[in-house]
Amino acid sequence: MKVRFSHLSLSERRKIERWRQMKLSPDEMARRLGRHRSTIFRELRRNHFHDGEIPKLSGYWCVVAQSYSDGRRTRQRKLVRDPGLRDQVERCLRSGWTPEQIAGRMRYESAPRRVCQETIYQHIYSEDGRRGELWRHLPSGRRRRRGYRLRKRPPPRFAPELSILFRPDIIAHRKQFGHWEADLVLFRQKYGPANVTTMIERTSRFLVALKNTEKRTKPIMAQIAQALTPLPRHACRSITFDRGSEFIDWPHLQAEVGAQTWFCEAQSPWQKGAVENANKRLRRWLCRDTDPNTLSQEELRQLCAGLNATPRKCLGFRTPAEVFKANIPGRGYRREKLSRQPLSHLG
Repeated sequence: MKVRFSHLSLSERRKIERWRQMKLSPDEMARRLGRHRSTIFRELRRNHFHDGEIPKLSGYWCVVAQSYSDGRRTRQRKLVRDPGLRDQVERCLRSGWTPEQIAGRMRYESAPRRVCQETIYQHIYSEDGRRGELWRHLPSGRRRRRGYRLRKRPPPRFAPELSILFRPDIIAHRKQFGHWEADLVLFRQKYGPANVTTMIERTSRFLVALKNTEKRTKPIMAQIAQALTPLPRHACRSITFDRGSEFIDWPHLQAEVGAQTWFCEAQSPWQKGAVENANKRLRRWLCRDTDPNTLSQEELRQLCAGLNATPRKCLGFRTPAEVFKANIPGRGYRREKLSRQPLSHLG
């Protein structure tokens, strides 16, 4: 990786001036500043002030050293020394070209006089460039330039400790009832933001589908909470989502339902394979060309009821509804009921 250097700042020059008066050696100054010793020797030599009339005023002064440094950098700026090149760059800027495009085109044409994009940016935000308001011709139109790598990164939407990598193995191996996965089923863009939320319980493969008129996170999470609230505590232990923006309101859901939330790694939907498989089954009746605005919640309920009444090989050819109800004691169903006389679904 290319190492970037930085010029001495005024605050560093103030420290050098104070240490110079304290008779510190340049090596000690370099150690305290975290700079190379050659940087300090060069600074003291190039920016030493000499007064021929009053020799006592000669020495190293931070403000004078800063003005010397700024003057040298101004004189050495390529677009200041070459008016023809400066006019060419400014003409391209006013035509809507970005500094990267200008520099790239000069390299492509092997122009004898050319500049890099950083030089163009420095000219735009210099005193001459500000007077000409060259910054207005940039795509961002930003009056002040951001520093190198100072772009503020947004805080993570999902806490790292909620990663699916930290999810207990008892959930991954489907050894405990009450752990869900959720996802969105989307349709053609021409039908608008309407979509369907699908949730599946990992142990029983019991499927729930909810219609959404929009893709905002608060209505979606509120509807999921409304669907899970009537269930007993042991039937809603955790929910696993992907990292879509529609699930960023997970704290509301966790506070409302009391279920632990987990999130897949970025671009890893296969980590919640149960709901992805359920979506594939659901697509037999809800293909992408289906208009979700014509669907009703009752139609989705009937569709889920049919899927939940279908025997599954992974369940020993029991139905998801039978396994789900057997794990909800006190609601008219008992676990022993499965081992006695199951209801026939063969018609």
